[in-house]
Amino acid sequence: MDICFSQAGAQFENRVALHPLSLTLTERRIGIIGLNGSGKTTFARMVNGLTKPTSGTVTVNGLDTVKDDAAVLRQVGFIFQNPQNQIILPIIRDDIAFGLKNRRMDKAAIDAAVDTTLQRLGIEHLATRRAHEISGGELQLAALAALTITGPKILIMDEPTNQLDLKNRALVENTMAGLEQDLIVITHDLPLLASFDRVLGFHQGHLHADTSPGEAIELYKKLALS
Repeated sequence: MDICFSQAGAQFENRVALHPLSLTLTERRIGIIGLNGSGKTTFARMVNGLTKPTSGTVTVNGLDTVKDDAAVLRQVGFIFQNPQNQIILPIIRDDIAFGLKNRRMDKAAIDAAVDTTLQRLGIEHLATRRAHEISGGELQLAALAALTITGPKILIMDEPTNQLDLKNRALVENTMAGLEQDLIVITHDLPLLASFDRVLGFHQGHLHADTSPGEAIELYKKLALS
């Protein structure tokens, strides 16, 4: 990935959600931590253009998130904190196929792509299940399948292990480790970031830490418990 913030910030009416900052992200696995309201989600949403900068610029692989917003959305996928909100169709297989329907692919090609995606994520058994029937971890994987089938280069995941039991947390963590896409993960689940390349910590709309997982997590703990 090649993400560049150039004095980019975001303000909503009179509230500064993220103070202007400049940095470049090139690592494969990046974690984002911070207290609620710290600016971490605003930062992540600026990466794929869901939130536009009110100052400065953000580019992703050379594409401006304002001028090239449609192209950026094709390159950067976002899985929200509640993945069920992203499941459009009731049957999991149909939902995964939905993203390819407007690409003028024939049914055989779509079916083959869905089969490959289900197999790659190890969720073939979910193909005919209904979204309301499966577990939270399985919902995360179904949302991940529906997103990755469209070919994004970067994935942003917001609290991917939130409210999951130990079994489903392990299921999601193991799947994340095997993804070919670059990852940006927002989380309060600090152990999840232990093997990541870089962690950004936010506080009161400022970038508070930008370092290795261990150091960033220690800084965050001191800040959270002070």
